[in-house]
Amino acid sequence: MVSELQRLVDAFGARLGRSIAVDDARLKLLAYNAHTGDVDDARIESVMRRGVSTALVAHVSAQGAAQASDVFTLPPCPRIGITMERVGIPIRYDDALLGYVWLIGSDGPVGDRDVELLRESAAQAALVLHRGHLGVDVTRSHARELVRDLIAPDQALRTEAGVALVEEEHAVAGPVAVLVAMVGGEEGEPLAEERRLALELAVDRCRRRLPPSRGLALTRPDHALLLTIWPGARSQVIERHAAELAEVLREKLDAELGLGRAACWVGVGGPRPRLTEALSSYEEARRAAEVARITGTLGHVVAHKQLGVYALLGKLTPDQLAEGIHPGLRPLLANPAHRGLVETLRVYLDHAGDAQRAATALHVHRSTLYKRLHRVEQLTGLRLDVGDDRLAAHLGLKTAELHPRLPASTHAPDVVF
Repeated sequence: MVSELQRLVDAFGARLGRSIAVDDARLKLLAYNAHTGDVDDARIESVMRRGVSTALVAHVSAQGAAQASDVFTLPPCPRIGITMERVGIPIRYDDALLGYVWLIGSDGPVGDRDVELLRESAAQAALVLHRGHLGVDVTRSHARELVRDLIAPDQALRTEAGVALVEEEHAVAGPVAVLVAMVGGEEGEPLAEERRLALELAVDRCRRRLPPSRGLALTRPDHALLLTIWPGARSQVIERHAAELAEVLREKLDAELGLGRAACWVGVGGPRPRLTEALSSYEEARRAAEVARITGTLGHVVAHKQLGVYALLGKLTPDQLAEGIHPGLRPLLANPAHRGLVETLRVYLDHAGDAQRAATALHVHRSTLYKRLHRVEQLTGLRLDVGDDRLAAHLGLKTAELHPRLPASTHAPDVVF
C-alpha cells in the first residue's frame, strides 16, 4: 500500500510541479515527494518523526478538516510550527475518512488546475487506502484474536494461539514480557473513547519501536497490553529492556493525553521462557499497574517484582482482603476522625518501629508520637511491642490500600485527639 501511494504521490507531484503529501486520518505521514519550496517546522516534524503533535492535530480538527467534503484551506498557526498555509482535501471512501492530501503554500498559489488534480489524487488515494485497510484490518483483527486467546484461562486455547502466531508470522518464538498500561478510572470501568484511543495510539507507537514480529498489542475496555518477545535474551536483559520500553510508553501516554489531563500507570510483568506462558507475565503486569494506581505511592512505572507484599495481597479478592484485616484495626480504618492516627501508625511501621525517624517524618515530638501510638493500642487492642501484632497492623494497613470499600490512609496527619 505504501509503495503504491508513493508512486501516486510522485506522479501527481510531477504533474503539479510542486510538493504533495498524504497523511492518514490521524495525520501520520504516509507518502510525500521532494519539496520544491520552503517548509516550516510542522512539515519537518512530520517528515522526520512520521507523526505530529497533539496540538497540531487539535488545530486541524478545529478547522473542520475531518468534516470537509472538498478542498479546504488550513491557516497558519506559528505557535505549533505551521507558518505556511496548506491546501488540503480529505480522502474518503464511502464517506469514511481515510486521510488527507496536502499542498503547501510556499510552492505558490493553488490554481483551478491544481484543485482538479488534487481532487483526482484524493480519489485515487482513496482506492489505494481502502484496499490497504481491508488487508491490514483483516490481518490485525486476526492477530488481536490470537493475542486474546494467548491470555485466555484455557491452556489448550493458549497453546493453539501461540502456535498460530508463529506459523502465521505475527510473532517469533522466544521469551516474553508483558507491559500493561492503565489510564485513570476504576478497574473494570470502560474508558471514554478519547482515552481509549490515546491508549491504543501510545501502545501501538511503542510496538513499532520493536523489530517486526517482536511486539503484539491488544486494547481492552479498561487497559491495554503490549506483549514483547526477546529471542535469545536472558531474563535480566529482558527486564532491563522491558523497563526502558515501559518508560517510553508512559511518556507517549503523557503526550497523547496532555500533561495533567489524566494519570496513567504502566505495569511490567516478569519474563517467561515461551510465548504460550505470556498469561503469567500479563497477570503480573496488570496487577502491578493496578496496585500502582490504587496506592499512588509506587510511581507510574512499576515492575511486578517491585510490589513486595502488594504482590501477594493483590491476588486476593476484596472479601478475602477484608477478612485479613485485624478486627481491632477495622474501626480505626473506617472512621474518618482517626485518619491522623492511621497515618501515624503507617509512618511508624514503615520506619520499622524507629520512633525518632517516624517522629521526624511526621514533624512531631517523640512524646507526641508515643501518645498517638498508645491511643492506637487502646482503640485496636494491638500491642505494638509484640512482633505478631506489629505485623498484623502493617499488613492491615497495606491491605486497606487495596480494599475498595475501606478508606485508605491519607498522607497528611491531621487533628488526632
